[in-house]
Amino acid sequence: MSDKNRVVIFDTTLRDGEQSPGATMTFAEKMEIAQMLDEMGVDIIEAGFPIASEGDFAAVSEIARNAKTSVICGLARAQIPDIDRCWEAVKHARRPRIHTFIGTSPLHRAIPNLDMDQMAERIEQTVTHARNLCDNVQWSAMDATRTEHDYLCRVVEIAIKCGASTINIPDTVGYTAPRESADLIRMLLERVPGADTVTFATHCHNDLGMATANSLAAVEAGARQIECTINGLGERAGNTALEEVVMALKVRHDIMPFTTGIDTTKIMGLSRRVAQASGFPVQFNKAIVGKNAFLHESGIHQDGVLKNVETFEIMRPADIGLNEANIAMGKHSGRAALRAKLKDLGYEVGDNQLKDIFVRFKTLADRKKEIFDEDLVALMQDSAANTEADHLQVKHLRVICGSDGQSADLVLVVDGVEKSVHAEGDGPVDACFKAVQEIFPHQAKLQLYQVHAVTEGTDAQATVSVRLEEEGRIVNGQAADTDTILASVKAYVGALNHLIQRRAKTGKDADTKEISMYSH
Repeated sequence: MSDKNRVVIFDTTLRDGEQSPGATMTFAEKMEIAQMLDEMGVDIIEAGFPIASEGDFAAVSEIARNAKTSVICGLARAQIPDIDRCWEAVKHARRPRIHTFIGTSPLHRAIPNLDMDQMAERIEQTVTHARNLCDNVQWSAMDATRTEHDYLCRVVEIAIKCGASTINIPDTVGYTAPRESADLIRMLLERVPGADTVTFATHCHNDLGMATANSLAAVEAGARQIECTINGLGERAGNTALEEVVMALKVRHDIMPFTTGIDTTKIMGLSRRVAQASGFPVQFNKAIVGKNAFLHESGIHQDGVLKNVETFEIMRPADIGLNEANIAMGKHSGRAALRAKLKDLGYEVGDNQLKDIFVRFKTLADRKKEIFDEDLVALMQDSAANTEADHLQVKHLRVICGSDGQSADLVLVVDGVEKSVHAEGDGPVDACFKAVQEIFPHQAKLQLYQVHAVTEGTDAQATVSVRLEEEGRIVNGQAADTDTILASVKAYVGALNHLIQRRAKTGKDADTKEISMYSH
């Protein structure tokens, strides 16, 4: 790279992020998020795992065709069919990249039953094959932080000699600490011939809550590519969060004089869109993008912020795209004001979509005295639910609850046919879910039922998250409404719609946990 202090941002939200159980995104959602990442200035977008399924292949291919500036990357195991399939998906990009990997630690060498020499031979063969297809090849040593140093140096040298221009050193299980992360990069730069001719990357998981710290430590030691995801989404406890590393580099430029090409004002819009698409709400106290990140309740803090905002805030809301001069929204607001507000919140809507959302907005405004940003975000999240394309749609719900018992009268539209039922249960939510089960029998088990108040007050919207599991398939549903019970039913039905899509997904036999298991 021409600028030795420039840090390349490699976003894997659409690959590693989507591997979070239940976070599967639709084709349209992937296209929209990829476009937002491209416009944000992300250097490399890892668009998916092409051999995992026909759906993944189609999404990576389409993203490759439409990207304007970002490098488009696909993931491939150290197998020739994987690499060929990856190349078929990314080859239409203006700037394609093949990313191939293999587990190098003793634990991971045992899985394919390869000894050190056999694995070294596999790396030489597959990296060479990838380089013959594409001039931009990245190689990853999965579980590098638990690999013997001598062997890690050996296989990194092989990958460099075979043409890899980026070498990724993942902390696959989130086990390492910042000092170890830095020492490992320094060791490789000092010991491996040709290390000064390639870019070293870091990919850290957050199992011990140190992903961001480990990534920044690796950069200080000489790594120049950070692999991350929006909201830190990813396997198990997640990944390094893009928003955290980018803002850390911006805020602490005094001790970390590194630069990126990221437009930070687009961070909040992307965070909200990914949360909506994945069904994973952002926790309130999440760094940078959490609801509480710029809120102060302590009297001492409030007094200090009123006198000088810098006393308790190291960055400004505007830095990440939050609008500080909020437009007051209410039942008298028009379409133009709504469109402007949604744009401030990171949502670009077409005329037809705006028309639908405006009707929902007016309905909400009639129920609430004041409409907050969080209400509009919840409205946008809910607007994608219960569409005409869904197999199941909520048509009508009436719930009776009290000391004499709880019951639900529910009307669902199932593939265009209205079906109604009366059900009783141990509580209103239980009655409603039993009603759904009676209309649409299924074996999915409820793993999670979670209710969050979007804003304060008795008229607050509730956002409900539901997670279902069926034969290893995990899906999420999310919905918002001032009526918590109705939001619960919408979320439950939304999860079932996702489950129906997963059942029908082509190439589902290839889209297994085995493939996820071998991805760093």
